[in-house]
Amino acid sequence: MGDVINLKRFKKRNEREQSAKQADANRARFGRTKAERTLDERRKDRAANLLDQHKLDDGEAS
Repeated sequence: MGDVINLKRFKKRNEREQSAKQADANRARFGRTKAERTLDERRKDRAANLLDQHKLDDGEAS
């Protein structure tokens, strides 16, 4: 037979771990300098522009 565990304690530990994961994700998302954010935005815009340049036409143009 297995060990007896306290489900409330297990649940609280699980919630703390989930909260720590969420906090870590928020630190990565919001804990950046303005220069890092602008650089990331420029990279995203450039990637979108390059993708748009490589799109093919519909073929409906005359």
